[in-house]
Amino acid sequence: VLEDGSLRHGPLECLFTVDEETGLTGAAALSSEMLRSTNLINLDSEEQESIYIGCAGGAGINIALPIKREAVPAESSCYRVTLKGLKGGHSGVDIHLQRGNAIQLLSRALSAVLREQSFHLAGYSGGNMHNAIPREAYADIVIPLPSQDSVIQSLDTALEGIRKEYKPVEPELEFSIDGSDRFENVLEFESGQTVLNLLSALPHGVLTMSYQIPDLVETSANLATAGIDQEALRIHMSYRSSSASALDGVALKVEAVAELAGVRAERVEGYPGWQPDVNSQLLRIAREVHLRILGVEAEIKAIHAGLECGLIKEKYPSMDMISIGPQIEYPHSPDEQVEIKSVDKFYQLLVALLEELGTRS
Repeated sequence: VLEDGSLRHGPLECLFTVDEETGLTGAAALSSEMLRSTNLINLDSEEQESIYIGCAGGAGINIALPIKREAVPAESSCYRVTLKGLKGGHSGVDIHLQRGNAIQLLSRALSAVLREQSFHLAGYSGGNMHNAIPREAYADIVIPLPSQDSVIQSLDTALEGIRKEYKPVEPELEFSIDGSDRFENVLEFESGQTVLNLLSALPHGVLTMSYQIPDLVETSANLATAGIDQEALRIHMSYRSSSASALDGVALKVEAVAELAGVRAERVEGYPGWQPDVNSQLLRIAREVHLRILGVEAEIKAIHAGLECGLIKEKYPSMDMISIGPQIEYPHSPDEQVEIKSVDKFYQLLVALLEELGTRS
C-alpha cells in the first residue's frame, strides 16, 4: 500500500509494533498521544471472509514450588518417560478443539501409578511457549528394582489408555519408557508426589463459553510450561477471557490450587480485551466493501485470543476498529501455514476499503 502510488485513499497512519507474539509489548508501550486517526484496520486476523470486532483479554501466572532432593536410592533403575506427537496449537484460537496438553497427560499417568506403587521423580519438563498448548513432555523417574517391572507395566497401561482416549483428536500421540543413565539425585518421595498432584490439579482448557456470542469461548486456561531445576518446579500458566471478572476468577482458582500445595502463585500483568461494537460505522462500511469486492457476506466474529486492538482501544477509546487477515492454519505450531490465494483476496479487500474510507473522509 505504501509503495503503490496508483492506489486511492485518504491520509494514512501506519503503525508497526514489535513483540506481538511474545507479549504485545510494542502495543503496550504505545503513547496515548501518538496517533490522530479515528479508524483502525488491524491486519492480524487469521480467517478469510471474516471481520473481527472483539478479542479476549489475557494474563499469566507463575508458580515456583520448592522441592527437596536426596541421593538416588540403592538397588534402583533410572528411566525417562516421554509423551509426544501432540498437535499443540495456539492457546486461544485452538483451545476449543480439546487437544491434549502433554504436561497434564503425562502428570496424570504418573500420578495414577504413584498412588498405587512407589517410585521417585528425578526430573520433569514440558512446553516451551506461554501462548502455545504443550506438544510434548518428559519425566525422569527412579524405580526400586523389586517393583521395576510392575511400575513400568502400570505406566504403560495408563499411557496406552490416554493414547486411546485421545486418538480421535490426537492420532499421532505416542509415548515411550526408556532406560536412562543414572541421575545425580531424585526428589524426596513426598516432594515428587506434591509436584505431580499440583500439575494434575491445575486447570486447563475451556472453562466457560460466551453467553452472548454463539460458539465463542469466553474463558480458558493453558498450563503452558513446567520444568524442574535443582531448587523448584517452575510453572507458567496463561489464561484468557472476554470478561475482566472471569479473568480474575481464573487467577483466584490457580492461586487456591497453589496454596493447597503450600506455595503462592505470582500474577503476571496482562492485557485488556476488546469489547465488540456491532453498531460500529467502520464495520458497516467494511461489510459493504466485503460484499462488493469478494461477492460474499463477511462473517462477523470475535476471537478468543489477544489482539493489539485491546491495548490500542484502552489508549484511544473513541477509535473505531476492525481486524482482518488472510487464511492462516495451525498458528503457533510447526504446521503453521498461510493459504496463498487468500492473500490476494485480503489485499483486494484492504485497498478497496481504504479507497472507500478515503472518499467518505
